[in-house]
Amino acid sequence: MQGQPAHPAARPGRTGRPGGDAVGLRGPRQPGGRGVTPGGAAVTVPTAAGEFRLRPVTLPGDLDLLTGWMNDPAVDAWWELAGPPGTTERHLRAQLDSDGRSIPYLGLLDGVPTGYFELYRADLDPLAAHYPARPHDIGVHLLLGPPTARGRGLGSLLLGALAGLVLDQRPECTRVVAEPDLRNTPSLRAFRNAGFTRTAELDLPAKRAALMVRPRAPHES
Repeated sequence: MQGQPAHPAARPGRTGRPGGDAVGLRGPRQPGGRGVTPGGAAVTVPTAAGEFRLRPVTLPGDLDLLTGWMNDPAVDAWWELAGPPGTTERHLRAQLDSDGRSIPYLGLLDGVPTGYFELYRADLDPLAAHYPARPHDIGVHLLLGPPTARGRGLGSLLLGALAGLVLDQRPECTRVVAEPDLRNTPSLRAFRNAGFTRTAELDLPAKRAALMVRPRAPHES
């Protein structure tokens, strides 16, 4: 189950004010605290499948692993990043060397690398020109790397955990959004099972997408 970037060339590498616009997560929230770590921080969430740990991607440490995932035909069909390590590195560097509005994360389940996730400020992204964005909307892209992780419902489980984490740690964010390709049936199903609702169809530069929205529930306020 994959969810590819909406604008592979345009989204990364934006300029803007660092810090205030950053999308990083942090450790357990302190009473009254609202800040985030601009560069992101490792966080852990218990799930029915085990301990889900989300940590920022590091280079060169994670490059070989992620290059291997990007060269899996099932992943490349949606991400279009197959090629030598430099191809993956350029995609990651564009985010890591930018202003923190998009942060790449590695997801580990009970210590085993399981998925790649990108969290980004959707309201400050080119995507915002295609839907009625709200301030502080957080967007998510993801893929499950190992073939053995697919087809087991893990995508829905981890998406639900991630959306809950974002809404818990970012009180100014009222919803998490995604724009999977309409042809990507497993991705659409995973988002739906994770509590996202399909609210619109979007004509994006590289695809026709479903706008999937996971709003903040009353108990998450």
